[in-house]
Amino acid sequence: MIIKRFTVGSLSTNCYVVGCEETKEAVVIDPGLENEKETEEILNFIKQNSFHIKYIINTHGHPDHIAGNTIMKKATGAPILIHEKHSARVQADRKLHGGDVIQVGTFKLVVLHTPGHTKDGISLLGDKVVFTGDTLFPGSIGRTDFIGGSFEELMRSIKTKLLSLPDSFKVYPGHYPPTTIGEEKKHNPFLQT
Repeated sequence: MIIKRFTVGSLSTNCYVVGCEETKEAVVIDPGLENEKETEEILNFIKQNSFHIKYIINTHGHPDHIAGNTIMKKATGAPILIHEKHSARVQADRKLHGGDVIQVGTFKLVVLHTPGHTKDGISLLGDKVVFTGDTLFPGSIGRTDFIGGSFEELMRSIKTKLLSLPDSFKVYPGHYPPTTIGEEKKHNPFLQT
């Protein structure tokens, strides 16, 4: 599995290209692109690796994660996937549910519904990795003061869906650098209760 992180947009959102080395199938997670330069950089990486983009996946419907959906879909022809509880601002081709399995080449991404930051928040569980969107960050958690946010729901999502994963699992968040589940269990002040 090849994972490439691009930091895009005015809110420094992480957009990931995750690809299968063998089959060259790949997905784009959270294309919050705001300009042509960002778009070109990602499309060049896709081209250099001869990737065929199978899906564009949004971890939730906030503008900083979906701004480049249309341009990415136009460039790759890939359908847009988001959780069924998404807001009307996302034009999705397929609605996701907790437990859905997204097959990409030789690897799978399992959809974990992790609401709290938003009602439609998801994390994507791969082999020894998890993409957490705005649910869990290094040393922090997603904001819950937006419409549809709930601190209690967010903490439940993190504790039941994410902290049950092995400590060695690498966490690829929607903002900030990667971390691990073990690191967050030990040092994240929100998880010390």
